[in-house]
Amino acid sequence: QVQLQESGPGLVKPSQTLSLTCTVSGGSITTNFYYYNWIRQAPGKGLEWMGAIGYSGSVSYSPSLKSRTSISRDTSKNQFSLQLSSVTPEDTAVYYCARWDYGMDYWGKGTLVTVAS
Repeated sequence: QVQLQESGPGLVKPSQTLSLTCTVSGGSITTNFYYYNWIRQAPGKGLEWMGAIGYSGSVSYSPSLKSRTSISRDTSKNQFSLQLSSVTPEDTAVYYCARWDYGMDYWGKGTLVTVAS
C-alpha cells in the first residue's frame, strides 16, 4: 500500500520560503513511470497543481508559480520536496503531495500552511 505524508512548518512569515517534504512509503519514487506532485488548496478555492517530479528526476512547474517554485527529491530517503519562495498571505493553503499514474491515485492527507507575520 502506497502512502504519502507531508511534513513541514505550519506557519511561514511573508517574504520567506515555504519548505515541505513528502515521504513516500510502499513504493520507490524512482519506479517507472510515476510522477510525484505538489497540489494546494487555498481556503474557499479549488485545487491548484503546483508542479511535479518524475521517476527520472525531471521536473515540471505550473507556469503561474514557476518563478517561485522548486521541487527536488532525495532518493535515499524516498522523499521529494517543495520550496516556494517569497510567500504572501495568498499562499496560505492546505498543501498536498500526490502520485500520478494516469491520474492522481494516491494522496497525502495534506498539511495546512499559514503565511502570516
